[in-house]
Amino acid sequence: METPVHIDFQGMQPVQRLREAIADHVDGLEDRFGRLTSCRVVLKAPGAHHRTGGLYEINIRVSLPNGREVNIGRTPPVDERHADVDFAINDAFKRARRQLQDQVRRLQGQVKTHESQPIGTVKKLNTEAGFGFLEDADGREIYFHQNSVIDGGFSRLGIGTRVAFSEEMGEKGPQASTVRLLGKHGMR
Repeated sequence: METPVHIDFQGMQPVQRLREAIADHVDGLEDRFGRLTSCRVVLKAPGAHHRTGGLYEINIRVSLPNGREVNIGRTPPVDERHADVDFAINDAFKRARRQLQDQVRRLQGQVKTHESQPIGTVKKLNTEAGFGFLEDADGREIYFHQNSVIDGGFSRLGIGTRVAFSEEMGEKGPQASTVRLLGKHGMR
């Protein structure tokens, strides 16, 4: 690491045993994920704060090469185990490992990217029979049933309403499934 680990003890006196435990965790992160340029850890003692009274808070900021950062600052929901400083430190570094692992995967291009859903426009609508047809970007008409419109949105559809959808092959050709209204309340 380019700079030494900075540990900030808030609401408590610095404890050498905790300093060493934190340094070991940081060394473990660097061994596992490669070079870290800096790391700052804030260990906040339990206080009278109404949300976290009696629980330790651990915030970690890790800087990576090329200006990337990983911040582990989310205080977990009230969990009595965080009244134990060692548990709180271990849990925070476990979250740091997960976030660093995700960051490394993104950098290496290993994270799956999901294709975006196609966008269509409602072209024909038969509200009494509960079906309609969408027109996709290529000008094809694609059938959809009212049950394919998520969140009960069929009643909010009108000619020209823009939707995102998934396409699948039905008995009579392509059909839309998982039709989701776009924009404010599905309005044009």
